[in-house]
Amino acid sequence: MKKFLLTLACVLTLVTNACADNYQPVDRSQLPEKAQNFLTTYFPEAKISLARKEFDVMELSYDVIFTDGIKVEFDRKGNWTEVDCLTHPIPSGIVPESINKVISTHYPEAKITKIERNHREVEVKLDNRVEFTFNKKMQLIDID
Repeated sequence: MKKFLLTLACVLTLVTNACADNYQPVDRSQLPEKAQNFLTTYFPEAKISLARKEFDVMELSYDVIFTDGIKVEFDRKGNWTEVDCLTHPIPSGIVPESINKVISTHYPEAKITKIERNHREVEVKLDNRVEFTFNKKMQLIDID
């Protein structure tokens, strides 16, 4: 029984280490070119507090955190996957126009403060805490 428990503890330790995120600090110049261009276009004056490369079990991504707390995440190719401006509105041009139209129809006074996308959906959060979810065709599928 002791051997079984010891073996189980070793296996759990190995699995935990394999699944743990690994971060490596990077300079702005080490980000993919698309990510650098995105930051220059939408956050030209912002000062970077931390830029890091994240090695996950199956993917590589980049996180950029500015001194004012704004966070931008990129995939391995430099495409943005998340922009979180906390309480500030997302810079214009990041949010697709079709999404802007839906938001302005339902909540014309609200500002988009966070947008997150993956291969299936785009999730948008407003400053009034309402969340919209769109499919990959930018059609509204949920309001929370």
